[in-house]
Amino acid sequence: MCVSIFIQTLDEEQNLPSCLDSVSWSDDIVVLDSLSTDRTAEICRQRGVRLFQRAYDGRGPHQNWAMKNIDFKNRWVFYLDADEHMTPELREEICKIAANEEESRVAFFCGRKNMFRGRWLRRSMPPGHIMRFFRPEHIRFERLVNPTPIIDGPHGYLRSHFIHYNFSKGITEWLQRHNRYSTYEAIEQIKALRERPVSWRALFSSDANTRRLEAKNISFRMPARPLLKFSLLYFLKLGFLDGRPGLTYCALQALYEYEICLKMAEMRRAERGEAPS
Repeated sequence: MCVSIFIQTLDEEQNLPSCLDSVSWSDDIVVLDSLSTDRTAEICRQRGVRLFQRAYDGRGPHQNWAMKNIDFKNRWVFYLDADEHMTPELREEICKIAANEEESRVAFFCGRKNMFRGRWLRRSMPPGHIMRFFRPEHIRFERLVNPTPIIDGPHGYLRSHFIHYNFSKGITEWLQRHNRYSTYEAIEQIKALRERPVSWRALFSSDANTRRLEAKNISFRMPARPLLKFSLLYFLKLGFLDGRPGLTYCALQALYEYEICLKMAEMRRAERGEAPS
């Protein structure tokens, strides 16, 4: 095969086996582990995949380390988290691209089908565009969470989606994980407010990912963000059509947004030398 698979893990003994099963066709599976304390490393050794371990220092820095220090066997790499699965349709599409010696694009954005309580959240958590298929020498990442790819060369968009089991470890683990994410996100959003002015030109770009990133940048400046986030997902994007799972997910996203806002306010108070609360 002509595609390497890159997986990041932290205590993923529950999710990793099925993820590895979905990419067993690849001749080069690489796991970058953040010093797991469960059986993650043991599973990697049993499955014969290449294992690297280092302390986690934020998603962007972690991935940049991998791009610089891991010698992937193949020119093309597809990145998955342990709670995600490759599909046969996606495999066929990326292998065809990788086999094309005349392909000039160096990275591709891909959508995902997000699952919750046995169903695809088609509307409340639509596929979106995430950069997952790339040639490592042309890629670097920014941000501590939800990293933004910096691509040296032209990029494209895949038609097929991978499957994301975002709640595979339950609601409690999701809340704990997003409590960590909200801290990173608060840091990045304060930085963006200071350093990245709004670009209306980017908002109306012909490129879908450029528009998405600028819309996110604008959202940092909006009032009542948790309420706006819920309204966007549940009403404007028709999340209510996803039934009770859709309602639950939209409420969780509003809660996550509220956590970010609270932490941003607390960080600003600390900068002014004020008490946290």
